Amino acid sequence: MKPTAGRSQTGMFTASEVEVQTGVPATTLRQWERRYGFPHPVRNASGYRLYSPGDVAAIQYMQSQLQSGVPAGRAAELTVQATRPSSSPAEVPVAAPPPAQPEGRGVARWSALLTDALLASDTDRAGAVLAGVHAHLPVEDVMTGVISPTMVEIGARWERGEITIAHEHQATAYLRSRLSALMDVAGVQGGCGPLVVAACAPEEQHELGLMMLTLALRRRGVRVAYLGANVPLGDLAVYARQREARAVLLALNGTWALDATRAHLRDLDGLGMPLFYGGALLNAEPILAQELGGQYAGPDAPSAAQQIAAALLGSPAIPPHPSGGSA
Repeated sequence: MKPTAGRSQTGMFTASEVEVQTGVPATTLRQWERRYGFPHPVRNASGYRLYSPGDVAAIQYMQSQLQSGVPAGRAAELTVQATRPSSSPAEVPVAAPPPAQPEGRGVARWSALLTDALLASDTDRAGAVLAGVHAHLPVEDVMTGVISPTMVEIGARWERGEITIAHEHQATAYLRSRLSALMDVAGVQGGCGPLVVAACAPEEQHELGLMMLTLALRRRGVRVAYLGANVPLGDLAVYARQREARAVLLALNGTWALDATRAHLRDLDGLGMPLFYGGALLNAEPILAQELGGQYAGPDAPSAAQQIAAALLGSPAIPPHPSGGSA
């Protein structure tokens, strides 16, 4: 399989974030771009380079060739060949350009466009909206300013009876797939940073917020073993100890998860590592974290990731550049 097969070509990672993921310095990336013609970053509205998941895959492929002893020039040739589209020029589909940044209401307008596309079951249009917003905003701003409000709005419409649960499930499945792809590219578990085990509490099925926090942590150099929805606390504790994790992150979004968590909280006795709590329920009642024997992570994915990373790395973690990172 080609290194870029199935990978999005949307620019979404800054040079510094790619350096964390691949170990390739930003200066080397620029040298490869000038000398070999890859990767192919785009520029965001502030002029900073943004690399796509396909770019990251190509960079990793180049690294694997170099680590195998292949000379740089030959490694670059192999990378270009491996990432070249297999279709003839006439067969290569031309993607529609992403929409221009909406006027008025800023980020809220992006969220409204995404909500409308998802509720119309138009995933092509939803993809175009996300491609456009990624060209204008850093990934974490996309999560907090576009994806999160979209999730809240869709949930509110379901509660008001304006849409069916089928609409909500389809929208959630689509956003889950997009976040999962970002999580995969943002960093694997085999790095050298501290390991956090992230899971939804028992009876908790809503996992998109935890996925966003996982993504934010990985972008800060923290390894995350993501376990997903509805994880029994006893199994979570066993897994965390076996993996020699440095911390556990547990998400609760409603009272349906609180009762089940309290009922099995003793399974976390003697965990021997920090226990962080997050999710909508904790945002509404942060004091619950202390009651449950842990600490409140924070109100959103970037701030929670910042707090957890700082605690585990032993010094204040440096957040991504607000305008997109190094150029």
